[in-house]
Amino acid sequence: MAKSTKATPKKAAAKAVKPSKPTVYNNYINGQWVASASGKTFENRNPADTRDVVGVFQDSNAEDVDAAVAAARAAYPEWRLVPAPKRADYVLRVAEILTRRKEEISADMTREMGKMLKETRGDTQEAIDMAHFVAGEGRRLYGHTTTSELKNKFAMSVRDSVGVCGLITPWNFPIAIPSWKILPAILSGNTVVIKPAEDTPLSVVNFVKAFEEAGLPAGVVNMVTGFGATAGSPLVTHPTVRVVSFTGSTQTGRAISTQAAAEGKRCSLEMGGKNCIIVMEDADLDLAVDGALWGAFGTSGQRCTASSRLIVHKKVVKKFTALLVERAKTLKVGPGLDEKNEVGPVINEKQMLKILNYIEIGKTKDKAKLLCGGERLTEGDHKHGWFIAPTIFGDVSPNATIAQEEIFGPVTAIITANDFENAIDIANNVGYGLSASIYTADVNRAFTAMRDLQTGICYVNAPTIGAEVHLPFGGTKGTGNGHREGGIESFDIFTEWKSLYIDYSGKLQKAQIDE
Repeated sequence: MAKSTKATPKKAAAKAVKPSKPTVYNNYINGQWVASASGKTFENRNPADTRDVVGVFQDSNAEDVDAAVAAARAAYPEWRLVPAPKRADYVLRVAEILTRRKEEISADMTREMGKMLKETRGDTQEAIDMAHFVAGEGRRLYGHTTTSELKNKFAMSVRDSVGVCGLITPWNFPIAIPSWKILPAILSGNTVVIKPAEDTPLSVVNFVKAFEEAGLPAGVVNMVTGFGATAGSPLVTHPTVRVVSFTGSTQTGRAISTQAAAEGKRCSLEMGGKNCIIVMEDADLDLAVDGALWGAFGTSGQRCTASSRLIVHKKVVKKFTALLVERAKTLKVGPGLDEKNEVGPVINEKQMLKILNYIEIGKTKDKAKLLCGGERLTEGDHKHGWFIAPTIFGDVSPNATIAQEEIFGPVTAIITANDFENAIDIANNVGYGLSASIYTADVNRAFTAMRDLQTGICYVNAPTIGAEVHLPFGGTKGTGNGHREGGIESFDIFTEWKSLYIDYSGKLQKAQIDE
């Protein structure tokens, strides 16, 4: 029997071609793919091999943003009146299209963002999951019915759409995070303009193509590519945009918050994290090491939920450290399209230099002990990319720079705790509050940690990464401004509450006055 020559989906993804002439991608405005009014473009290059130009994208300006917002504004009056279950039908079609194109989309994402193909498949799957979840809410979007204090009077509340939403998304989850924003926004009856990160625009192009194929009416979803100063800022400050949703750095988020507040806009911010795994003396150390490796070095540490601090009980810190360093040294670093690899490149040269600078600070200013890694990799498959070896510091002070500031790279710091209470104190002693984890066999400690850790997400016997779409995602302190993405809470920023009173008494009744 002859062997089939048909490639499997995984093989097809792994053999993603590098075109001899890069494809030029346009903005998507009012249902049309159009070039930027600026006449300018920029290249998107593969961080694993910078010789590979993934595509050429529009370097958009305020004129492009004006056109996209105008399209969204024009589409809004009709879209808001489409029944929510009908809006959900479009979202379900998007889920079906993403499912069919999952391998292609994931391979493109690995090529432009760098993370492992198994991780980009997870990124795409998260968008699919979010679409299924959001579509289900099309037959709910529940408000409340309640009693009135007056006779023959009915009271209830409903959700209303808000208007045009400006969405700015990061490069580390280039289709999952856009799905967190676009899907609940349009299901709620809003229209959107999205500006993706300049490092990963192709993933959002692929996402928008799914909406186009699903037959979404023109103007409901619009996209402009480009840079923060020339495209992102005009979107934030545009007078027609009523909601701004941003995921990215704390510095940029705070600037956006100030701009939005000055104009009375709704603003949702998801920013940084300095997350910890607590390992108690009764923990399953092998399991804790597995969690620390995945939490610290998954996505090359480029997650806002990355496990960048490992707070370990003094009784087991020596053994835990030895196990972790031994395993970290065996991690295979290389291009994400090669499925034998485990850790990919960081996103670009600027980020690589920032991470290397933090490593130098750890060694010099912080006086921490470099246990493994700590250098850029430049040989073989690493020659043309932005690769950093998985890096572990030991003997780190809780107040050290590398224990306080977000590095956003494959670097983690081991901090010794004297006891459980000390571990909780160390965990909370940072300016962020996104995610935390504890490894312990003691259920009482686990519940105490869940109560006392000052984070929006908490895990027990699992790393600090792994959020699911049907629960709220977000943090406390410097991580955000109180809003959440994921779960039904994701609809809060994209809807207005309206209270309704129906008096069928046939006479004037005065609330709080009539007895």
